[in-house]
Amino acid sequence: MKENTRVFAALAVALAGGIAIGASGNASLVHAADAIAPIGAMWVNAIRMTVIPLVVSLLITGVASAADIRSIGRLGGRTLVTFVLLGAASAVLVVPLVPLLFKALPAGARPPIPAGAAEAAGLLASGGQTQTLGTWLVSLIPPNPVAAAASGAMVPLILFTLLLAVAIVQSAPQTRDTLAGFFTALGDAMLRIVRWVVLVAPIGVFALVLPVAAHAGAGVAGAIGFYIAVYAGGSMVLMLLLYPLVAAVAGVPMRRFARAALPSQLIAFSSSSSIASLPALIESGEVGLGLSPSVTGFVLPLAVSTFKLAGPIAWTTGALFVGWFYGVPLSTGDLLLIAFAAIFLSFAAPGVPRGAFIMLAPLFAAVHLPIEGIGILIAVDAIPDTFVTVFNVTGDLAAAAIVAGRQEAAAR
Repeated sequence: MKENTRVFAALAVALAGGIAIGASGNASLVHAADAIAPIGAMWVNAIRMTVIPLVVSLLITGVASAADIRSIGRLGGRTLVTFVLLGAASAVLVVPLVPLLFKALPAGARPPIPAGAAEAAGLLASGGQTQTLGTWLVSLIPPNPVAAAASGAMVPLILFTLLLAVAIVQSAPQTRDTLAGFFTALGDAMLRIVRWVVLVAPIGVFALVLPVAAHAGAGVAGAIGFYIAVYAGGSMVLMLLLYPLVAAVAGVPMRRFARAALPSQLIAFSSSSSIASLPALIESGEVGLGLSPSVTGFVLPLAVSTFKLAGPIAWTTGALFVGWFYGVPLSTGDLLLIAFAAIFLSFAAPGVPRGAFIMLAPLFAAVHLPIEGIGILIAVDAIPDTFVTVFNVTGDLAAAAIVAGRQEAAAR
C-alpha cells in the first residue's frame, strides 16, 4: 500500500471511529480514545527533534552547492531570481485571499481547544511583549545560537546558519571540505530519521485524530473537507494564472504552453511526485516549447528538487486551518511570515514525503500554533497533494520558459 494511502486510511478510520465513540456517549470508550493520545504526542515530538539539525545541515550544504550554481554564470542567477519572484507572487496573492475563504467556516463547528493549545492562544492574548522594529532587528542576531536553536527562534538561527555557511565556503579547502562533509553526513543521517518518522505516520495520525474526533464529533470531518477544497482549489487557480504569465513574460502562447505541460501534469497527478515528472518535463520543454537543452538540463532538475511554488498556499492554508482548529487567531503579519518563509525554506525541505510540513514546526512555534497541528496536516494531505504536485510541476516548466525567454532577450 502506498504511503499516501496508508496515511489517508488511518485518518479515515480515526475520524469514523472517533465520531462513533463520541456519538455513543460511552465514557469508557472516550477514556480509551484519550489513552492513546500520548502515542500521537510521541510522534509529534519525533518530528520536532529532527527539525533544527535538519534545517541547519540542509541550509549549509545548500549554500555550499550554490557555489556550483554561481560558477555557471548568469543562467544560475536568472534561475534563482525567477524561483524567488514566482514564489513571492504566489505569496502576495495567497495572504489576502485565503483568510477570506476561512471566514466561511462556522465558529460553531470548531472542536474544543485541546490541552496545550489554550496556553498558546493565551500568549497572543496577554503574555507576549509588543515588538518594535528596533527589538526585532536586535533579535535577528542571536547572542547564543545554541539557545536560539533550543527555543525554536528560527529566524535568528537561520541567519546564524547562513553566516556560518558563507564562512565555511570561504574557508581554506581542507577546513571547507571537512565541515561541508560533516554537515552533508549529518543531513543524510537526519533524513534517514525523518523517513523512519514518516514510515510510522499512520500510527501517529490515528493516535492524534481519534481522541479529537471523539470529543469534536462530525463537525471536524466537515472542516477537514473544507480545508482540502480550499487547498486543492487554490492550487489549481494559481496554476491557471501561470498560463497568461508565461505568455506575457516569455512570449509563449497559452495554448502551446498548455499542450506542452499536459504530459508532465498527468504524470504528476498520478504519481504525486515532481521527480517522477522530470523526464516528461524535459521533453515538454525541449520539444513542446523549443527550449535549449542548456536551459532544460539545468533549470528543470534544479526546479523539481528544490522549487516548491505551492509552498505559500500550502503553508498559509495549513496554518489557517490549524489556527481555526485549535482556536488560535493568526494576524496578517503571522501569515506573511509563514508565506514568505515558504519561499526560502522550501529550498531546504527534505526530499521525503511530507518533508515540507516538517519544516513548519519552528514557524508554528513562532506564531504560537500547536505543533500537534502538523500531524493533522500530514494526515489530510493525501488528496490535495496530487493537485499541489501538478501545480509545482507546472511552475517548474513555467520557470524554465521564463528563464529561457529572459536569456534570449538578454542575448539580443
